[in-house]
Amino acid sequence: MDEVKNAVEKLGVSGITVTEVRGHGKQKGHTAIYRGNEYAVNLLPKMEIEIVVPDALVDEVVKAITHTARTGEIGDGRVFIIPVDRSYKIRTGEQEPA
Repeated sequence: MDEVKNAVEKLGVSGITVTEVRGHGKQKGHTAIYRGNEYAVNLLPKMEIEIVVPDALVDEVVKAITHTARTGEIGDGRVFIIPVDRSYKIRTGEQEPA
C-alpha cells in the first residue's frame, strides 16, 4: 500500500482514500479451521483505494498503480475508471469541478 501511495504522490496526486474491505474474485476464498471446526472463508480481506484525478492524469495513475501493486498472483486486484461529474466541499457548500 505504501508503494502505491508513494507512486501516485510522485505524480502530484494528493488525495487518496484507503478502505479495508472483504471480497473475492477468482481465488474464491479458502477453508480454515477454528477451534477444531472447519469453515469456508469466502470473503477475503482486501484493500480498496479510491483516487479522483483529472482526465489528463488517469493513464499515468493507472500505470503507477498497476506497476507498483502487481505481484503476478491471483488477487492482485483491478482498477476501475469511473467518471466524476462534480464534487462539493461539505464545509463551505462550494461546488468544484472534478
